[in-house]
Amino acid sequence: MLGIVVSRTDSASVHIGEHLLDVADWESIEDDTRPDAAGGGTVYETDGAQLREFDDLHLDLERPAAAFDDPTLLVFASRHSGETGALLTAHHTGNFGPADHGGEDNDLSQACPNAHAAVLASLADHAPEGYEVGMECTHHGPTDVGAPSMFVEVGSAEPQWDDPEAARAVARAILDLRGIDPHRPAEIDDSDRPREADGSPDAPDDPTGGDEWGRRQLVGFGGGHYAPRFERVVRETDWAVGHVAADWGLDALGDLDTPECRAVLEAAFEASDAAYALVDGDRPALGEAIAGLDYRAVSETWVRETDGVDLGFVAAVEADVLPVDEGLRFGDRARDADEVGEFAVVDLPAALLDEVRGIDRGATYDALVETTLAFGTDQGGTRPTGPVVLASKADREAVVAALLPILERRYDSVDRREDAVVARQREFVPERARTLGVPEGPAFGRLADGEPVEVDGRTIPPDAVREERERRFPLPE
Repeated sequence: MLGIVVSRTDSASVHIGEHLLDVADWESIEDDTRPDAAGGGTVYETDGAQLREFDDLHLDLERPAAAFDDPTLLVFASRHSGETGALLTAHHTGNFGPADHGGEDNDLSQACPNAHAAVLASLADHAPEGYEVGMECTHHGPTDVGAPSMFVEVGSAEPQWDDPEAARAVARAILDLRGIDPHRPAEIDDSDRPREADGSPDAPDDPTGGDEWGRRQLVGFGGGHYAPRFERVVRETDWAVGHVAADWGLDALGDLDTPECRAVLEAAFEASDAAYALVDGDRPALGEAIAGLDYRAVSETWVRETDGVDLGFVAAVEADVLPVDEGLRFGDRARDADEVGEFAVVDLPAALLDEVRGIDRGATYDALVETTLAFGTDQGGTRPTGPVVLASKADREAVVAALLPILERRYDSVDRREDAVVARQREFVPERARTLGVPEGPAFGRLADGEPVEVDGRTIPPDAVREERERRFPLPE
């Protein structure tokens, strides 16, 4: 059940609350078990949601979830204050460092990364003209909420707080959260971990330290108060982001080597139900601290490359082939499968790969994307090198077949044989042209381009100065 918190002290919250009641059918009930100021009195219920009003500002509330009937998700309908113009935003709450605005020092509420991603998408769908949509870092209270929660806000000043279209957009986005889980689903457990077809070697331990590979959720570290990099990841991939410690929050934590700081970092992962961190900026000491807590700091390249790919398969292939940050790339077949079972790591014919890559590197890359589960690259992920990861070794035939059209761009004929690919090409032979008295210069060029030339009243056809050459590209068993 979705719990919605409206603060009577926050004019924008009241305005959003009015539109919430207007855009859905609600039933009002009386709750005399709690004071009216603390969420009691008149309570509003609709399918999948309950709305309660409080006198205090949201950030001063303590365990507001206790007022609701076992909520799975709590949303604070709120205002956003700042110099950011017309903005609809959402963020989690907590304090990396001192609690200057509610909550406790170095304490974090339970985040709801999946619902947070969903509400950002809904805000974008409903936003009035002229309003931006974004996310903020984790800041201010409350920290003891009692359920996964977030603020959903309209900002950034009085004209927007009074704007009925903005309030209605936020109201609709909040109601869109009915039935939305706070977290992404856990993907696979150790018993179903994918591995090579021969059963070995095993994939590495789960980065969460438990039996699950974890959820497609990240903790964010670094950047400014507004978090465009993390918002972009949420908008453009299937990864969600929980708590975000901006640069100023990390600075407030102080020395990363202290037990107190490590405890807050640990809490950020636990409260976000995340096993992975995305770090904005160059912070090697932070990466070491994260690794020391048995979590994994990943790059944005890693996040984007694993978009849509089963996380158990990602871990197994990184262990058996190479890490994403060293050149592993995933193919469409890995994204098309809900889960990947056994797989085979296969080397491509080196001479064939080298030839087609020289003809058109981009087309070669695209052919591997279309036909493999994954493949190796170098030069910053731009040059395909192999090996390739396939559902079975027999699938190598499809990969080779996808490379042949690239070979045909350079050769006159290409034949696929059992043990080799044979490519033939009629090539211009300059020595033959000289023997026939063709002077070097423009005439050579025309013959090389397939045009006949006149020499001393004789026509020299192109075929007279060409010979067929053959190249064999072995196909190992």
